[in-house]
Amino acid sequence: MIPTPPAQIQERPAPRELAFEGFNHFPLKGTVLPAEGTPWFVVLVGDSGPLDRDWSQPRFPAHLGRLLAEWLADRGLGSLRYDKRMAGSRDPRLDCSLEAQSGDIQAALKAARELPEAKGKRILLLGHGEGALLSLLAAREADALLLLAMPSQPMAKAITDQVALQLPQDKAAPNLAYLQAVLQAIRDGKGLPAAGAAVHPRLERMAASLMAPETLDFVRSTLDLDPWAMASRAPVPVAAVWGDKDIQAWKPARIPAAFPGTVLEIPGANHAFRQEPRPRKELDGGTAMEGYRDDRPLADLTPVWTWIKGLPR
Repeated sequence: MIPTPPAQIQERPAPRELAFEGFNHFPLKGTVLPAEGTPWFVVLVGDSGPLDRDWSQPRFPAHLGRLLAEWLADRGLGSLRYDKRMAGSRDPRLDCSLEAQSGDIQAALKAARELPEAKGKRILLLGHGEGALLSLLAAREADALLLLAMPSQPMAKAITDQVALQLPQDKAAPNLAYLQAVLQAIRDGKGLPAAGAAVHPRLERMAASLMAPETLDFVRSTLDLDPWAMASRAPVPVAAVWGDKDIQAWKPARIPAAFPGTVLEIPGANHAFRQEPRPRKELDGGTAMEGYRDDRPLADLTPVWTWIKGLPR
């Protein structure tokens, strides 16, 4: 006899497509995943890069955004996720500035409030990585903030720490000196510095990526943004969440006293909040990304769900 499934497990509603105007009337497309059971509706904002609405890109097909939307829907939270304006584009003239990308988040929040699926509900803005940082700029347009893998320091410092973590001790000095020269050139509006023979090719490629013409204005605008200063001014309930196996953004040893929100650390979770069985000390920039793929299940996000359930109703 086939067992009867538990009554609380229901078929997930079908998603639907949505088109709306982003910053400066830029056309954006997304997916609405309906759900009932809570007074909250979620807008999801992905990490850095040309991510589509599922938080995937051709060079690295993974679908954390879709997975999180389904996880939320199974708990009664509908959501809107959208393609970033640079997804699928190779146009160097495309406006990818800080103003444009934060404006797109505000446009997505406005579009969400007009959805029949969100009628009468409060809006939870969920950002991941760089998306968490940008979500802080739109905090006043939301009713709560969920910041996953938020950079815990300005981008320039975070990049430096990540690179330092991955360099052998005998190679650190020239590579870090080159990185600082690149970051200062970005601030000063100068060209890419020449790399000496001691500079690792991977760092050269990263430097060129940081100074890519189509995103240089955005990088310059965010390089020294202090996430804690913005988070401490959040006018709505806020939670900052990290995985304890994350080597890209991690929970700082000291949380600023001015931060008014909740701090959570998810055991066994990597940057993509998927299960990471390997010891953190064995992970580097290359091996860590193996754990971001779709064959890794989500980590246990019960603490996040507990926080969501405690939000005002």
